[in-house]
Amino acid sequence: MIVTHDRDIAGAAAAAERVVSVHQRIVEFLQPGQTLAQIDSFIATQLADLQCRSCFLGYKARGHPPFPSQACLSVNACVVHGTHVMNRDPLAVGDILSVDIGVLHDGWIGDAAWTYAIREASDDALALMRCGRESLRRGVEAMRPGRPLVDFAKAVQAHVETECGYCLVRGLGGHGYGRTLHESPFISNVVPSYPGEWEEAWQTYAPGMLIAVEPMLARSTTEITSHGTAWPIFSADGSLTTHYEADVLITAHGPRNLTQGLFELPEIVGAAN
Repeated sequence: MIVTHDRDIAGAAAAAERVVSVHQRIVEFLQPGQTLAQIDSFIATQLADLQCRSCFLGYKARGHPPFPSQACLSVNACVVHGTHVMNRDPLAVGDILSVDIGVLHDGWIGDAAWTYAIREASDDALALMRCGRESLRRGVEAMRPGRPLVDFAKAVQAHVETECGYCLVRGLGGHGYGRTLHESPFISNVVPSYPGEWEEAWQTYAPGMLIAVEPMLARSTTEITSHGTAWPIFSADGSLTTHYEADVLITAHGPRNLTQGLFELPEIVGAAN
């Protein structure tokens, strides 16, 4: 949707700010030994405290049962759409957890993800995380009014696959949003490789667009699998993954990252007391 009135921009910004606030609280909460169910319950409490609710819980997609969790909680090889019921193992030191928060506040959606290392991380894991963060930053910077949507993918893919040597998973990407969670246009993380692969690629960014962009990286594969389950999506080879997502408002002067505060969060959480 196109958002131009100050009241509507403020509404979208307020929803995005609540997503950032939940992530800030997660940083203080996460520890080794917690289950995904405990983390999901904590997120539910924070959403209620911030006068909003999850826009993921109960979400329906064709061929899937309603999404069962407050947030998407994706560990290690799980790229996206991880649920609190997909396993009961507690988080271990060195695990990589991607947390995707979606809120509905006063009729507006906020939707952003960040990846955290639990207490410590290998050099390889940190490099993958930093690559994901930087690719998001560069991608957002490329979202200029009058420029084609594909500029985001060009910036992200050049950093992830050419400079860093990691992989962007195929078949997943960002989306427009506003008063509903998923709207057009689709925003691929990779440049189309054949005609018709991404039909919206040459549409242009226009002031007032609200777009959630989200690079999803894997250590060594572009392919994904569901392992026969309904929601969680994994890297096909079981390699480590990360997921970073931002809410962006396109203005006449350039992109405004409504979730910019996420870049101030630490990479490693759950330090020993």
